[in-house]
Amino acid sequence: MKQRISLSTLVVQDYDAGIEFFVDKLGFNLIEDTFIEAENKRWVVVAPCGSNESGLLLAEATDEQQMNVIGSQTGGRVAFFLNTDNFWRDFKRYQSLGIEFVREPVEQSYGTVAVFKDISGNLWDLIETAPSSLK
Repeated sequence: MKQRISLSTLVVQDYDAGIEFFVDKLGFNLIEDTFIEAENKRWVVVAPCGSNESGLLLAEATDEQQMNVIGSQTGGRVAFFLNTDNFWRDFKRYQSLGIEFVREPVEQSYGTVAVFKDISGNLWDLIETAPSSLK
């Protein structure tokens, strides 16, 4: 049996602001943006460049309960892990675009990592895995 997680839902305040952040700032690809008339919502999927296994479904909050979880879907823990092949390239680019880093870069045994906030305040690890930990 082979299984994989293809999408994770990220509740956002606004579809277009979410697309702008993930596509224009983080450099993700917009995979799909389809209006579903019967449900009066959009199916918006973004994914990091080069990713073909997983993506994020941006889901616009539609009620108070959903609005209340925006930015804290994991209770303040790092929610997502964005692996890169060049940490310093991406770190410097994101900084220049105003991405807020809440933990500065550190070298760990598993790689170089820093923590940033997305448009909603969710925490992300930007990480370049150390060659020795890829075994």
